[in-house]
Amino acid sequence: MELNEMKKIFTALYGDGEMRVFASPGRVNLIGEHIDYCGGCVMPAALTMKTTLVARKRNDDIIRLKATDLDIMVETTVSEMHNLKGKLRWGDYQIGVMLELMKDGYDICGCDLLYDDTVPHGGGLSSSAAIEVSTALCFATFSNEKKGIDKKIDMIEIALIAQRAEHNFIGVKCGIMDQFASAMGKKDHAVYLNCATLEYEHIPLNLKDCSIVLTNTNVKHSLGSSKYNERRAECEEGLNALKTVLPDIKELADVKIEQFEEHKDVIKNETTRKRIKHVVYECDRVKKSAEAMKNDDIALFGQYMNASHDSLQYDYEVTCPELDFVVRMGRNMDGVLGIRMTGAGFGGCTVAIIKNYAVDKYIERIGVLFEGRFGHKASFYVTGTGDGGREI
Repeated sequence: MELNEMKKIFTALYGDGEMRVFASPGRVNLIGEHIDYCGGCVMPAALTMKTTLVARKRNDDIIRLKATDLDIMVETTVSEMHNLKGKLRWGDYQIGVMLELMKDGYDICGCDLLYDDTVPHGGGLSSSAAIEVSTALCFATFSNEKKGIDKKIDMIEIALIAQRAEHNFIGVKCGIMDQFASAMGKKDHAVYLNCATLEYEHIPLNLKDCSIVLTNTNVKHSLGSSKYNERRAECEEGLNALKTVLPDIKELADVKIEQFEEHKDVIKNETTRKRIKHVVYECDRVKKSAEAMKNDDIALFGQYMNASHDSLQYDYEVTCPELDFVVRMGRNMDGVLGIRMTGAGFGGCTVAIIKNYAVDKYIERIGVLFEGRFGHKASFYVTGTGDGGREI
């Protein structure tokens, strides 16, 4: 939705007055899946698809939240927000962020809020992180202004606050990647992020004659599902087993391929061993992918993307028939350099690097095949990379 249209809706809902506008993007993870919570390096990029938030401070402690595509409005007060956990149909990401800001000493003011999302919900492109980061930036800005603090908002701190909201209010023990990419993204760059140390580097994303194409299977996943936390528990189990023979390791990302292959039998559970194999090899693929991108070797990067999906399908087992179908069909098409699922899995999107001359044919062909196979349509996005959270 255009910003002017949002402002008209905001005025109709809340009346005339000053409006402030904040935005934060979704993200696509180019490679490095399910390793952020294992201390690994990942390589996401912020998208041009984003959450836009129009906000106005109030003179009382009432907070009202509305989305442009939903009929419901959430109304609460600063003092009553903590009672809403588990009771909201919508608005829990925002409330969770406000509560975490309060824990960090920020003053939460009464506010009227209107959200508009162009990030597909449930598509694995971190619509939740976009909501969280835009909300956190908005209220941190208002708090600093109230206190007379004249300094730039620390966007890494904003990402960490948003992550804690997921942990403590939503109940999903997510890694830092989504919120970090949403907060710290840079146009025409990927973010090479060490999730253990938060050291990062913006790597130029020189796609030359290629485009990033996202295919949304429109199969909704839920990060709150038991499968996500189950994978985390399996990683903890595998890490504890490896520590008996590799006492110096702190995270699974510390384990080299050679060490894993030498000591993998110490992990007695075969399924757990497969999970750890994915993490160890995926960490290695991310490092090699960063070098390939620095060397402008997009074709080699595409090979690592393909290997990543195979590992997620067979070792980590977080794909689904729809994702695997898109990947399998896409790999058989001319001009597709690499394709893999992106996000938590069990639905959502694939990300592909495709030669520009082949993009239209890919969309047409996959669209027909997908609907014929599954009986519903896939959605396609030819997207660019954008900047992280900011006030507009």
